[in-house]
Amino acid sequence: MKINAAVVRRAGKQFEFEEIEIAEPKSTEVLVKVVACGVCHTDAVARDQEMPVPLPAVLGHEGAGIVEKIGDNVRDLKPGDHVVLTVYSCGRCEACMTGHPSQCVEAFKTSFLGVYEDNTKRLKKDGEEISTFFAQSSFATYAIADERNAIKIDDEVDLELMGPLGCGIQTGAGTVMNKLKPGPGTSIVIFGCGAVGLSGVMAAKIMGCSNIIGVDAVDERLDLAKELGATHVINGNKVKDITAEIKKITLNGADYSLDTTGVEKLVNEALYCLKPLGTCAVVASSGEKEFRIKLQSALMGVGKNLVGVVEGDAIPKLFIPKLVQLYKEKKFPFDKMVKFYEFKELNQAFDDSKNGKTVKPIIRL
Repeated sequence: MKINAAVVRRAGKQFEFEEIEIAEPKSTEVLVKVVACGVCHTDAVARDQEMPVPLPAVLGHEGAGIVEKIGDNVRDLKPGDHVVLTVYSCGRCEACMTGHPSQCVEAFKTSFLGVYEDNTKRLKKDGEEISTFFAQSSFATYAIADERNAIKIDDEVDLELMGPLGCGIQTGAGTVMNKLKPGPGTSIVIFGCGAVGLSGVMAAKIMGCSNIIGVDAVDERLDLAKELGATHVINGNKVKDITAEIKKITLNGADYSLDTTGVEKLVNEALYCLKPLGTCAVVASSGEKEFRIKLQSALMGVGKNLVGVVEGDAIPKLFIPKLVQLYKEKKFPFDKMVKFYEFKELNQAFDDSKNGKTVKPIIRL
């Protein structure tokens, strides 16, 4: 079947729009007509080969669409279902069976090595195989996904809006709600008020945090953070000591922090701003960077916790419908950080995301 797709052929170069071929869905797979796809920083990391996905590749991993065909052994989906596409998990390994599918033993291969679990590809052009991304490749008019990473959602909501729930929004909200689990009256600091960080802000409000502090260098993003639930904001370019400002607000330091930046200085600030026994979660996709942390004063000597979190430690089939319901109840208004682009504007959407003009681009297909 012929489809239109945005193909990356050389590291760091713009997407090229091409007609390619897609295979039929296999046993537990579905063919999805992609309606829209969010633009995520991880797509840029792969495009620029900081994460060396084999090229050529079709990226895009926040797809939303409508099921058109199903494999012979698909049980939970049918043609016409509205789905959000997310990260693949096998369902059989220890991580999956203990409720942590983001740490599935197959997830890295299917997300970043260009193949599905059976080590084959589904895309090609003129006989040349093309790598897939996150077992979906949603910067295309159609995508193949397994029923495990195609999450059925309520068909009453705007499907074009829902794609980012599959990764960025799931990551920010899930890290707060599933991993940190702050109790009512606690304090949290969120470093980086992009789509992931702002999702964390909204989640912290839902969890009942009393102090929700957003840190960023862009005033417009900080204004949006306040609109979405932040009680305080700090522009890191306008204060001399971020940690001192946070301790003025929280008196003894924050209970929790969430770093979405992957910047060494800010990861350290996210640790130093905590009270003793506090927890810092890092979610940034930053490649193999080496960070320096003062073990005694920043971490061990004060009994703090530093944890890495992937995809919000969520079980997507449970968590994504939960976020949809919160959105319907007007408790999770993530639409306020979205701007839509047409498919041909994909390269512009990446530029606007990088320079801070748009918090969360979504591509209409």
